[in-house]
Amino acid sequence: MKYLLAGVLAGVLTAWPATVAAAEGWQQWQTVPGVFDVGGPRADGSLVVAGSGRLYTLTSGGALTPFARGEDPGAEAYLADSPGVGCFPKDQIFVLRLHAPIGVTRISADGSSSAPFANVDLPSLNGIAFDTAGFFDHRLLVTGPVNGKTEVAAIDCNGSVQVITASAPVAEGGLAVAPIGFGGFDGDLIMPDELSGIIWAIAPDGSSSQVVNSGLPKGQDTGVESVAFAPPGLIAGGGYVYYSDRLTAGNPHPGTDHVLRLSSADLASSGVHDGDLLAATEGGASMIDVRCEAACHVFSVVPLPTSAHGEGHLVFALTPQPPSPVATAVQVAYAPPGRGIPVAAVVALLAAVLGGAAAALVLARRRR
Repeated sequence: MKYLLAGVLAGVLTAWPATVAAAEGWQQWQTVPGVFDVGGPRADGSLVVAGSGRLYTLTSGGALTPFARGEDPGAEAYLADSPGVGCFPKDQIFVLRLHAPIGVTRISADGSSSAPFANVDLPSLNGIAFDTAGFFDHRLLVTGPVNGKTEVAAIDCNGSVQVITASAPVAEGGLAVAPIGFGGFDGDLIMPDELSGIIWAIAPDGSSSQVVNSGLPKGQDTGVESVAFAPPGLIAGGGYVYYSDRLTAGNPHPGTDHVLRLSSADLASSGVHDGDLLAATEGGASMIDVRCEAACHVFSVVPLPTSAHGEGHLVFALTPQPPSPVATAVQVAYAPPGRGIPVAAVVALLAAVLGGAAAALVLARRRR
């Protein structure tokens, strides 16, 4: 029934009220040489950033620190930082390996070591994401092109690979798994196709459904590149969405080698809600919001393309919240002998009160 509903909803595109204002645009936040992907947030709130054959950590304050060796410079070796689902430890990093043997490399949580994790029988790989909803058994999902289609494979924490489908629509870039409650697409893998502008959903049984036609500019190095879901607490508690702007010489959208960001306040002003799907283009980093309930609605967040060259994942990070007040036990002070009220006096007073109460009770009984 879930997938029947998804098919009924596919392609339903309703204009959002024109009164919703669009955000002004991305902030060019921090410079990272050759930046092409962002992952996280990690347990300490930092992001992982890939660029020029290296991985870095990037704190909310903007501190950029070398973290680990990445894949070959120039390769779009997208990454996924483990959120700690299933049997995957928190903050291990998984990077697409685009040289033979094609597959995934695992990097330790502290960045000190890396090793081959799994090999995938494909000519190349072009997408990676964790199953955070559990419909794919909390495995690592990867995609790659094959015979004019897309193969989707699921990898467990032991490196065992299962092909979900070899006939999904063409797609690549920053992937995400839909949370529970996103229309009829609960737990599906959401994939963008820059060539057609369509956003697709791949179910755990391998079937494909169209979520929406993004309505964004489409084409090679132009169309929708990345999708992600606004997490719970983003709008009320504050935070940012991050995106890579890669310097790409000779391209109509040449980029600047910056990590871009957009605040939750800007997202809220555009009508974004927690749980909505955001989708951004490669050419110009235009961005839309998609909300799927009984039908899917699309409205603009960053309406006008810029010179940015978007790559990889969209990533959200929440503003740290102060700890909630914790009730403390009331402490009763003890006055040792010689200080405050003497203990003997307290005992005598209690005896007198109890004795008086007992005498009153006896007298009351005699009068009956």
